[in-house]
Amino acid sequence: MDRERLQERIGFRFSRPELLHQALTHRSHSSPHNERLEFLGDGVLNCVVAAELYQRFGGLAEGDLSRLRANLVRQGTLHQIAQKLGLGDCLRLGEGELKSGGFTRPSILADALEALIGAVYLDGGFAEAHATIRRLYEPLLTALDPKSPGKDPKTLLQELLQGRKIALPQYSVVATRGAAHSQSFVVECLIPELSLRTTGIGSSRRTAEQEAARRAFEQIRR
Repeated sequence: MDRERLQERIGFRFSRPELLHQALTHRSHSSPHNERLEFLGDGVLNCVVAAELYQRFGGLAEGDLSRLRANLVRQGTLHQIAQKLGLGDCLRLGEGELKSGGFTRPSILADALEALIGAVYLDGGFAEAHATIRRLYEPLLTALDPKSPGKDPKTLLQELLQGRKIALPQYSVVATRGAAHSQSFVVECLIPELSLRTTGIGSSRRTAEQEAARRAFEQIRR
């Protein structure tokens, strides 16, 4: 995917293309890379998500709001959004990362999304960064259940299935990718009674299971 399409998907066009270029450059490729932008984007993202939750859920206590925010800004959620954007296709990676599948690695994609948000902030200001994050997060914010803040996808899926008297899902690792020190796990979530099979990718088996559970939960809730 080219950068023009990426800008269309996030709903923001850069007037300083060098910022977009830097946001998409991993440290394995060259310098300037995106680590400083990642730091900035992380701060902007946390602020915007906190503001959105505060406005949408006026009855929630601080602790519940904090748990909801933590779930929305965690690596798995950022990876999910980056995948939908096709961000991996735009990344500039070093040869080693390319060979090991770095363009699909959750940590790299999550960091690149934060860097992209930081670049939008520098190029367009806080209002544009806020609008961009709101567009990216709208489906997730709309689907949030404030009655169960902080529950991870596996717990939510288990409760949903138990409520419908359906057997609990079966999780299994179907593939591993990358070198031993930077592996990604592909985990399958199988619910035979519903003929439902989903997969998740994560930097650990646990995070991959959570991603697979989240996808299963979303499909059942449709």
